[in-house]
Amino acid sequence: MEKLEAALAKAREMRKSTGGTLQSQHAPVTPKAIPVGDWSSLPEVKLTPARMQRNRITAVLGGKNATPYDMLRSRTIRLMREKDWNRLAVTSPGAACGKTTVSFNLALSLSRQKDLRVMLFDLDLRRPALHRVSGLVPPHSFHEVLDGRVSFEEQAVRIGENLILAMNATACRNPAELLQASRTGEILDEIERTWHPDVMLFDMSPMLASDDNVGFLGNVDCALLIAAAERTTLPNIDICEKELAQLTNVLGIVLNKCRYADKLVGYSYDSYS
Repeated sequence: MEKLEAALAKAREMRKSTGGTLQSQHAPVTPKAIPVGDWSSLPEVKLTPARMQRNRITAVLGGKNATPYDMLRSRTIRLMREKDWNRLAVTSPGAACGKTTVSFNLALSLSRQKDLRVMLFDLDLRRPALHRVSGLVPPHSFHEVLDGRVSFEEQAVRIGENLILAMNATACRNPAELLQASRTGEILDEIERTWHPDVMLFDMSPMLASDDNVGFLGNVDCALLIAAAERTTLPNIDICEKELAQLTNVLGIVLNKCRYADKLVGYSYDSYS
């Protein structure tokens, strides 16, 4: 009886010292949790200048080479603010139009405005490319967040103070089903409520390659269609624009990969020249 009373007294003391929770002395030590919603708590990653130049990511530092993306940023923000929108999908009619390059450059250009908090999600789950373009391989894929295997804060990384990347290290086995699931919309809503981004960018799969976008684009406010000069046909642009208009609001069409750019654009006002 005395031993039992002694054990109970010891248990009461342990509960007091642990805030009312009795813990085993042999329980594994859990790592310190990342404060949910605190952007500064996410792991910060650095971009390699040489790789960025090689992959045409020119909006990192600004200047003349970033002018097209800065102009796209300004027009995008103006239109989205007028409509009180904050979710933008970026897609293309087919592959190799440069939508990931445009998405990443636009996100970086937006993040140079320090009053904006920006998130970029790789939702081209069949052929994820953001990790290759950035040179950053995440420990987990964002599609694992969508199917409930890991939390967002375990997967996301941060560039600077106000840009979060949600990338994929591998392709997803069931992208259409995952993107069209109601749980995907709920997870995005929860991310928005918790982390309070000003702009959420989604790098989507090409429109004519699969049905991945059909069930997902209802989760965004608007979309940009990226067409490749001398590659994307006018009929394909017309088809995709009409389909996009049925699924969400069309913010605009961007003509990418032009070989004959206007050399005067940004020249007179370039403070870095």
